[in-house]
Amino acid sequence: METLIRPYLEPIADWFSNFGTPEPIVHWGHPLMMGIVVFVMGSFAAWAGWQGRLATDSGVAVENRKNHRKIAPWLFLFISLGYTGGVLSLVMQGQPIFASAHFWTGTLAVGLLGFNGFISATKFGGNKAALRTTHAYLGSFALLILLVHAFLGLKLGLSI
Repeated sequence: METLIRPYLEPIADWFSNFGTPEPIVHWGHPLMMGIVVFVMGSFAAWAGWQGRLATDSGVAVENRKNHRKIAPWLFLFISLGYTGGVLSLVMQGQPIFASAHFWTGTLAVGLLGFNGFISATKFGGNKAALRTTHAYLGSFALLILLVHAFLGLKLGLSI
């Protein structure tokens, strides 16, 4: 599979390599930026989402749901862009793409967040409680996967 995909990615990676970006930034830029996205935006999106579900004051619940709706799409966008950047970083460093658990947890997280966004975009299937609950737990699970992903990424970064 990698032999099919890598030839498409190498010209893009070569284009980025022409910027003369120092090796430590190529190596550690993805983890630093994604760490900020996951730990800051991800934790806020999860916190606001759960506060929107659990708050007993309706005004607080509405405000938190609004905050969750504002940040969650940006979180998905940055996670998706970061995923792409991480794959390109591997190509730029001459590393295999599909060989690490870090790649697969990232793929799983993007898929889960994308599916979760789809659930939300359908307005929870007409405001069905079961889909709202699925959305909440699926989003939390995706964030947990991203924490495992961060650990695996640190391990990968230290190994290459």
